[in-house]
Amino acid sequence: MTVKAKRASIDQPMSAIQRRALRRRRINRGINYLIGILIALWIILPIYLIASLAFSSVEGVRDFPKTIFPFTDISLETFKFFINTTGIVDSTINSVIVAMMTLVLSTLIAAPAGYALSRYIFPGRDLFRLGILAVRAFPIVILAVPLAVMFINLNIFDEVYTVALMHTALTLPTTVLVIASVFASVPRELEEAAIVFGATPLRAFLSVVMPLALPGIAASAIFTFVMSWNEVFAATILTLRNRTLPAQVLSVLDTSPEPFQFAGGFFMLIPSLIFIFFIRRYLFNMWGQVSK
Repeated sequence: MTVKAKRASIDQPMSAIQRRALRRRRINRGINYLIGILIALWIILPIYLIASLAFSSVEGVRDFPKTIFPFTDISLETFKFFINTTGIVDSTINSVIVAMMTLVLSTLIAAPAGYALSRYIFPGRDLFRLGILAVRAFPIVILAVPLAVMFINLNIFDEVYTVALMHTALTLPTTVLVIASVFASVPRELEEAAIVFGATPLRAFLSVVMPLALPGIAASAIFTFVMSWNEVFAATILTLRNRTLPAQVLSVLDTSPEPFQFAGGFFMLIPSLIFIFFIRRYLFNMWGQVSK
């Protein structure tokens, strides 16, 4: 077929079937965009409202009716009121310590467990994976109350590290499964090639597998940090004086004024927002690797 014939075939009007198929694709694409926009608004709108009230003055929080664009008069008065409340600074430090300890413990335990699940076939492997999912499906109260009794008997109740141990137990199933999917995305052939060229299995793991899996492990670790930071039920049960920030806010929520509530809500959202902003690329990569 000559170039002129090809151009003539392209310029021919579409048939009715082709027009209907094109219209259907455009409608489906428009519906998908509309659903995505509605889901985004469902998530973003509450965050926007909380942030707008958190950066308002104490009088602005109580003003009614609210303006559509409340950021016209930005003030840190509400944030200062929240931070200067008794117990907030100490509980924030406790939350950071607990979340960091949970991050380190969960990653150190989940990395070898995830590698074993992704690389080796052993008796009870599927049962072990099912057990991990079952532990994650348990209500928190099933784990928190018995552990609280055990910690009281061991005289380690109301300690920061006991909350970290509890959070490690809660986050470990998710961390193991995520890190296992990260290791599974690393081609086994690269590790085998390193062994063929004289590297030991440990050397191949450290020099080949770990550099490729490190971004995914880092994303999983920060996700663990956010899960520990936001956890409130177990921290409330296991502490009385050394409370984490969510437990401290929850304990005084019913008696606190509105500025305290909005500033506290946005303050606890900050780590999650930072996590989503900086780690979104790694999360998309991990999702693509898992879905293959």
